[in-house]
Amino acid sequence: MGRLDGKVAIVTGAASGIGRASALLFAREGARLVVVDRDADGLNATVDAVVESGGVAEMFVGDVEREADVKAYVTRAIGVFGALDIMYANAGILGEPVPILEQTVEQWLEILQINLIGPFLAIKHAATHMVGVGRGAIVLTASTAGLRAAAGSAPYSASKAGVISLAQTAANSLSGTGVRINAICPGLIETGMTRTLFEAARQRGTADKIGQLNPLQRAGTAEEIAAMALFLASDEASYVNGQAFAVDGGLSSTLPFRQPIR
Repeated sequence: MGRLDGKVAIVTGAASGIGRASALLFAREGARLVVVDRDADGLNATVDAVVESGGVAEMFVGDVEREADVKAYVTRAIGVFGALDIMYANAGILGEPVPILEQTVEQWLEILQINLIGPFLAIKHAATHMVGVGRGAIVLTASTAGLRAAAGSAPYSASKAGVISLAQTAANSLSGTGVRINAICPGLIETGMTRTLFEAARQRGTADKIGQLNPLQRAGTAEEIAAMALFLASDEASYVNGQAFAVDGGLSSTLPFRQPIR
């Protein structure tokens, strides 16, 4: 028996990184999937990997910040599989690393639209169905950048702080409905979004310093975030609601210091 046997899940941002790792793990645990991304090639590769592992997945190419697309991918899941039990709103972007005094409103709007409005729309349309059946699990990808400064640019950090607040406020807005909403705050994870940083460190010969600020002194993997997403999506987390969980090697537990505390 898989931990998600008989359940139907949507995973956004599933063309690579955390989204792909989560889709593969959810499928291995028995979920039938609709995977969503605007990268059709990457999404097709995710579906192929799911099917090769014995899972079932439908792909939907679209933009998570467009309400018509969100409504359509939710409708696809219910239409094809007859249910929707899990919504993992994972899609996000970093944006260009521009100093705050040089940032434009357009740059902020793009990041907020994808990183914050996208999860809101996912909640709105997924929960509309879930409330009707009295159950459902919604998971959002936030970031440690939403908890502490210096983990991302101003618009990215603000968007992820908004995702944390969205998980809390939406969970309370849906009080008594049986729908749970939680957020994950990944630390430094190598994904398509952060690959440039990792590759630059390798080229400089400083790859051993990646993640050195957290107590585990390493970066995390997409699979480690997927494991938390699986827990929050599963019935094992039936009493977990309105929370934001840092999965960051302990980074957000500390203040900056130069020497280990003895």
